[in-house]
Amino acid sequence: MGRDRYVITEPDKPHFLTCTVVEWLPVFSRPEVVDILLNSWKYQREHEGLRLYGYVIMENHLHFIAQADQLDRCLASFKSFTGRSIIRSLQEKQHESLLTRLRSAKQPHKSDREYQFWQEGSHAELILSDEMMREKLEYLHANPVKRGYVDRAEQWRYSSARNYAGETGMIEIDPW
Repeated sequence: MGRDRYVITEPDKPHFLTCTVVEWLPVFSRPEVVDILLNSWKYQREHEGLRLYGYVIMENHLHFIAQADQLDRCLASFKSFTGRSIIRSLQEKQHESLLTRLRSAKQPHKSDREYQFWQEGSHAELILSDEMMREKLEYLHANPVKRGYVDRAEQWRYSSARNYAGETGMIEIDPW
């Protein structure tokens, strides 16, 4: 597969993005790992001009809506930094079973690394209207409800649903 997996069709407009852990491994059940994701978004908002409109982090994937002048580079940087940092955290905590799975998931042609954390691609979808933005925000916020983890979206701590409900979320977002 070519580098087109990071193509963002119109970087000056918001995109709905999905990032999935290889083999759908439940890595985001660990708070210290989720903190890596949240801190990366905070950094990108402060230093790279990322506008983060909404997000949800599930145990093995995440959805978010973002916009930046160079969203493709922000996405590549996010996945690269968080992948390396999460692997380092798993090594420090000696999560050998997860590390073994991440090692075996690495594609043979990837000679620059020992592990593969993220599945390739991000399924970027351009947000074309206010209605589509509302639909995508509702979709990502409803993820933990549909899975039966919570009764109301704002009960899920790793989601911007709290921000939209007027509560304090885990990180600041750029409300739509």
